[in-house]
This record gives sequence, structure tokens and C-alpha cells, in this order.
Amino acid sequence: MRPPVWELSRDSAGLAFRFNTDATELKIRYSVGDKNLAMPHMPATGVSGVDLYALDGETWKWVDVTRPTTPDTLYTISEIDPGKRTYMAYLPLYNSTVKIEIGVPKGTQFEPIAPRQEKPIVFYGTSITHGACASRPGLCHPAILGRRLDRPVINLGFSGNGKMEPEVVALLAEIDAAVYVIDCLPNMNSQEVTERAEKIIRQIREVRPDTPIVLVEDRSFTNSWIRKSKRDHHADSRAALIRAFDLLVSSGVKNLHYIEGEALLGDDTEGATDGSHPNDLGFMRQADAFEPELRKALGMK
Repeated sequence: MRPPVWELSRDSAGLAFRFNTDATELKIRYSVGDKNLAMPHMPATGVSGVDLYALDGETWKWVDVTRPTTPDTLYTISEIDPGKRTYMAYLPLYNSTVKIEIGVPKGTQFEPIAPRQEKPIVFYGTSITHGACASRPGLCHPAILGRRLDRPVINLGFSGNGKMEPEVVALLAEIDAAVYVIDCLPNMNSQEVTERAEKIIRQIREVRPDTPIVLVEDRSFTNSWIRKSKRDHHADSRAALIRAFDLLVSSGVKNLHYIEGEALLGDDTEGATDGSHPNDLGFMRQADAFEPELRKALGMK
């Protein structure tokens, strides 16, 4: 595996843990591995924050997010309404999590919840899958979809390095997934798509003959309306992916799904931070576009 992919795999994007507590105050103490806590286009809350949700009935609702200013953070959440609840904490998107502890007052309950046994939704993609530029870890589209579909999620987004590489796909196929989402076009040109897309789907099918696979086109740059070179790039890479999809289907490969990219960030040019990476609005729109196809792939209503 190429060194950049391995290094990016150390980021804790997509990792989350759950617990039950009746505490009215929580302390989150954790350390991250990289002292660069933020990026020019992405805040520290998203790059290096811990994002907390809680169940309200059957709905996950946001509670709070840490605001790291150093690699070692102690953050207090107080004035929580009384009552025992289930919580879920998302770990940092663009930093590694070295250690994390949850503190509750003496005399209150704290119950860790074992990892879920359901098959996960596995996302393989680029910096967008990785989470750039969500303001919080729970606001990238894999996390949003995990909550909506009530499924565990594995986020294999590699910033700048989602290239349908056979070494990564071999590891992907080791996971007994509920569905694979292949979303690599933002890091690829049409020639690379032509060379790799059909091959990697057949590579997965050799190990997982029946698992649903969703192929996703690249999102449109939000300034592509005024830049012909970007429109041409989208047209070429999407045409290559459609050809691969059609070849696979015509050769008898089953359970393939397809999501078009033109409207993933909306049509008003407001869905990205820098033209490429979704802002929170863009991630919500992507989740809305992905959800129907994932429900179909999972056999859900």
C-alpha cells in the first residue's frame, strides 16, 4: 500500500462508540496525534473534535462538540437534563485519536455498549468521504447516513488518494459488508476510471458475489458552471464510469447500483466550502441523494 494511504488510514474518521449514562454532566478527555488541529478550510471542531449525539426516543440528536485548542483536551458538558440516555461519540475526522476517556460524577451510572454486530455500510472514497469540510465529525455524509439507516459505518476515505487501488480493494473485500459504496471519481481522471473501475468491481465480486455495490459519480464542482475545464473533466470521468457499469451489468454482474453526481451538492452553488469539498449543507444534500439508493440496496423501505 502506498505510504500516503497508510498514513491517512491512521485518522479516526468514521469511528464512533456508544454508552448509556444518567449523568447530568460529562467530561471528555482525549489526545490526538497531530498538533495541527485545523485546516484553512475546515475548523478544529471537524478536524480534531469529538462530536456527541444522544437518542431522543428513536432519533439521534446532537448534544455538543469539543473545541480543541491543544492536542490534549478536557471538555465539560454540563446542565444535561436528568434521565438515562444512550449516547454516541464520533471521533476526529482528520486527526488520529491516541486515547479517550469519558468521566461522569460519582454515584451516576455509566455503561459501555458493545460494538454492533450488524453488517456495516462500507464507504471507499476521497477527502469528501474522509469528511472534508464538515464542521463536526457527525456531519459528514457517512455519519449522517449511519444514523438515518441505523447501521454501523466504516469510513475508508483517503484525502487525495481514493483511486480504486487493488491493494485497498482487497482489504475492502475482507469486510463482510451490508453494502459497499465506491466513491473515488473526485481523485481520478477518465483514463484511470477506464483502467480500474470494472476491474475492482470484479475483484470484489470474486470474494463477495452477492453484496450490493453502489458506484458514485464525482460531485460537480460548485463553480463548474463558469469553468469549462471542470465541466469537461466531469463529463469524461462520468462517461468512463457509466461504460464500466454498463459492461459489468451486460456481462451478468448483479446487485450493482449507481448514483449520479451532477446534483450531489445541489444546483445553487452553495454546497461547498472551496468549490470541491462539501460544507455542512453539501453533506446533508449528499446524504439525501445517497439515502434512497442505499435503502434500495439494503432492501429497506
